Amino acid sequence: MSLLTLAYTLLFYVASIVLLAGLALRIRLYARTPAPLRIPTTPAPMTSAGVVRRMFYEVVLFNSLFKASKWTWLFGWIMHAALLLVLIRHLRYFTDPVWSWVAALQPFGFYAGFAMLAGLAGLWARRLLVDRVRYISAPSDHLMLALLIGIALTGLGMTYVAPTDIVAVKAFFLGLMYFDWQPMPADWMLNLHLLLVAMLMLVFPFSKLLHAPGVFFSPTRNQADNPREHRHLPTRGPAASDSSG
Repeated sequence: MSLLTLAYTLLFYVASIVLLAGLALRIRLYARTPAPLRIPTTPAPMTSAGVVRRMFYEVVLFNSLFKASKWTWLFGWIMHAALLLVLIRHLRYFTDPVWSWVAALQPFGFYAGFAMLAGLAGLWARRLLVDRVRYISAPSDHLMLALLIGIALTGLGMTYVAPTDIVAVKAFFLGLMYFDWQPMPADWMLNLHLLLVAMLMLVFPFSKLLHAPGVFFSPTRNQADNPREHRHLPTRGPAASDSSG
């Protein structure tokens, strides 16, 4: 095993452990944090079915962001939708044989890389050009955007600048999954891309990117506006409520 292969093997094992353990601990913390008051953002649904619909619109369509800022919504939605397609496209490196629906989405995932880059560029321009947003932006906000843009650029670079052996890349990651380690291709663009991805995995559980799972635990979104119909008991977490006869 070459030094490069050993280094990236250890890096991705550590990054995977940090990502999974960090997410599990954060989600456990979110789930155990009590919500002592009914504080849904109004107008709010009054039934559980209404809460499910509201969460669907929030997670899929970014409904509240659309109402707040159309430009931020546009760039944010494009970036997240494109990121989802890119992640689906990358499933081909972890499945053998490749699932049929993943294969069918490959062309869309390819062009989604450009859309993701455009969305990230728009979000970063907003932080730099809008005074009130620039004022509240921390260095970590810029670093996260730079990291994501770096991942998108190097990913596209492997297609247009420095192509790599995708068969060898797939063999490397399947080897990680089955503990049958395979050589890591020594392509500089690929190595840089994977290094940035590993960095993202390491910082994800400790960054603002945790809004991904956190939105499901937001009491302003996941509570029904029914304090007169149901007694609210905070001992079981932010979504806890109990019917009172």
